[in-house]
Amino acid sequence: MTRSTKRLRILVADDHELIRRGIRGVLRARRGWTVVGEAMNGLEAVEKANRLKPDIAILDISMPDLGGLQATRRIRESVPTTQVVVLTMHESDQMVRRVLDAGALGYVLKSDLATHLVKAVKSVSRGKLFLSPRVSDIVMKAFLTTGNQSEPTEHSQARPTLREVEIIRFLAQGKANKEIAAELGITIRTAETHRARIMHKLGLHSLAELIHYAIRHKIFTAPGARE
Repeated sequence: MTRSTKRLRILVADDHELIRRGIRGVLRARRGWTVVGEAMNGLEAVEKANRLKPDIAILDISMPDLGGLQATRRIRESVPTTQVVVLTMHESDQMVRRVLDAGALGYVLKSDLATHLVKAVKSVSRGKLFLSPRVSDIVMKAFLTTGNQSEPTEHSQARPTLREVEIIRFLAQGKANKEIAAELGITIRTAETHRARIMHKLGLHSLAELIHYAIRHKIFTAPGARE
């Protein structure tokens, strides 16, 4: 099955029926995409994610009983195969960091639902980060202001070398081993070895985790909403 016809099972959680109805309309227009469940609060979203195990969960960040951030953490812990797109009205670098730290890969402004929700779901379903364009600009400016050198946290034992930081940046940008090899003038096998060593050294298990690491440690400047 090609990516363009990939079937996706999607859970939608928002405490406003009109928002859920709008999301359903956007998603159901895509061939092969199915809304398998809806939730009106965070606790219900977690329960339905555990039971239905959707490919994608679209969560409002502000819900009763359990907020979107907490719901994201619980879903990612209990159903790691479910990727999360968070919906919010907040346009801030700090909120983006909190959402990514919670385990989400998608950050979509509610004002962008009609134009960017489909792109977000596509990207996240492939394990790629997606930020609404306005938010991406804000995050990029914040990274440029503070610099983009890696600064391990006080609990971090592993520190990437300068070459590893360079490779982490390329991987977070979605570059394949072949592209990284061409950029650095090394063999594809060497690029593969570097990648495996980095993942093991930092205790990472997926590209999504590597992207989160790169964002948190200011190695990676945030992408725009490109397909």
